[in-house]
Amino acid sequence: MKRTVSSISPPHWQRLAALFPLILVCGCQALGPVLSPHPNFYALTDARETTTSAAPRAVAMVLATAPTLVVSPSHAAAGFDSQRIMYLRRANQLEYFAHNEWIDTPARMLTPLIVAAVEASGAFRAVVQTPSAVTGDMRLDTEILRLQHEFLDAPSRVRFTLRAYLVESGTRRVMASREFEAVVPAASDDPYAGVVAGNRAVRAVLDELSAFCAESARSAPGARAPAAK
Repeated sequence: MKRTVSSISPPHWQRLAALFPLILVCGCQALGPVLSPHPNFYALTDARETTTSAAPRAVAMVLATAPTLVVSPSHAAAGFDSQRIMYLRRANQLEYFAHNEWIDTPARMLTPLIVAAVEASGAFRAVVQTPSAVTGDMRLDTEILRLQHEFLDAPSRVRFTLRAYLVESGTRRVMASREFEAVVPAASDDPYAGVVAGNRAVRAVLDELSAFCAESARSAPGARAPAAK
């Protein structure tokens, strides 16, 4: 009894040979790395205008009797202590943009901005950031409660909320505390517009924080008014 052996005709072999490179490429792509879009990085900046004092001698006299302020590193509430840019589409539900991030955590970016803003008020002899060898008369502690892009209404807006405590260094007594908040509309509903609005909100809060610290310094025990001309 003879067995019949099936064979593949040459045209079929030619088709398989033509498909082989395609199969090889697809297999390599499946095993290779998956490329994802590069993230965009943003920063909190201080765009306030600096002005030159018209009476440097009077300012020097004030500084000679003004207290020294030590600024502690700012902290952030849970959910806002990372580089993720947070947003809300529904109340109480935080989400974050997938390919848009802060270049550092908001708290670490905010601390030097606080130092610059309070120093510009001219109400303190010196404003230093910890860790430092300088022993100050007062200490400023801050916490970011919210920094979020809200899509709850049109137009969208960015909300920045900061809590601040002024502490007397010698007694560790809380001299004053306040919660600051600024809400700024975004020009469009995208991460970049939210970052721009967020920087405006931060600057508004820093202006209020600077005034708050200056008023507390003037009303602190032992504070003296500048000498009369």
